[in-house]
Amino acid sequence: MTASPTPPPRATLTRRTRAALTAGAVIVALTALSPLVEQRLSEAEPSDSRGSAPVAVAAAPADPAAETLCAPAGVLRGSGGGKASLSLCTSTGGPSLALSAPASCSAPGGRTYACHTSGTWTARRDGEVVARGALPGSADYAGPGTYEITAEVRVRSTPAGVDVRGKATAPLTLTQPLREPTHRIEVDQERLRAGRTTVLTYTVHRDSAEGDGSGRFGLIGEEDSGIRLTTDDARCVNPLIGRHPSEQRLTHSLDCALTDLQPGNPATVVVRATTTDACSSVVSKLGYWMPKGQTFRTGGMVAGPAVACDE
Repeated sequence: MTASPTPPPRATLTRRTRAALTAGAVIVALTALSPLVEQRLSEAEPSDSRGSAPVAVAAAPADPAAETLCAPAGVLRGSGGGKASLSLCTSTGGPSLALSAPASCSAPGGRTYACHTSGTWTARRDGEVVARGALPGSADYAGPGTYEITAEVRVRSTPAGVDVRGKATAPLTLTQPLREPTHRIEVDQERLRAGRTTVLTYTVHRDSAEGDGSGRFGLIGEEDSGIRLTTDDARCVNPLIGRHPSEQRLTHSLDCALTDLQPGNPATVVVRATTTDACSSVVSKLGYWMPKGQTFRTGGMVAGPAVACDE
């Protein structure tokens, strides 16, 4: 009878060998699965801690780089031989048209001096006055175009030696586009009446996604007219003046701290304007901040409608 073949002896595995084989198998499995896991992760939508897809925030458009544009504006000569060579300059990159009139001063014999300039300026575009102010000073920017700048200037040197007055003119061509306003103010009345109380409802809008909900809304009447501006709105106060412990307040003005301005969510402020027999207009303005990291000067101010007064 033929004997059955004897099976080969079973290898004896130590505990350390079995552990190494098991770890190797796990590594092979994970290596095979990793491409699938990466594909699934790349296909999945990102989510926040609540499981919903995050809302993308559009980046604010970059502001144009600030620049200074200057043009020669003539030479003013004094009786003692001193003269001032003038330029008219504007800074660009913001919502304002800012004008200055730098000058270089010289006297007979080749002496040169530092100069101080002062005066007034007027800007015309297509023959129409679009801005004016003091030198140096600024006004609302009216948009791109060629501006004819005319200035009445006084130039004085330091040390004394040149003191001249005259007119300076120069064209300045600006290309910066006019930005859409980020904030605006509306009011439901156009006129006050002398000796009466008129209720004014102001609506303050923030139309831009830039910035935040903070704004400082102010109303100012004519100080010597006796007008009183009051409101029941807890966000507003008549400004406190004087040293502590003074409790004197300006009754012809109001200062309102608005903190929840959002596009689609304007703020409403109801004001009572009480006039005496002397009429007074009321002007409005809004100061706001447009945070840009830790940059310092990022705010602005917008003028609201002026409410006139009839005797």
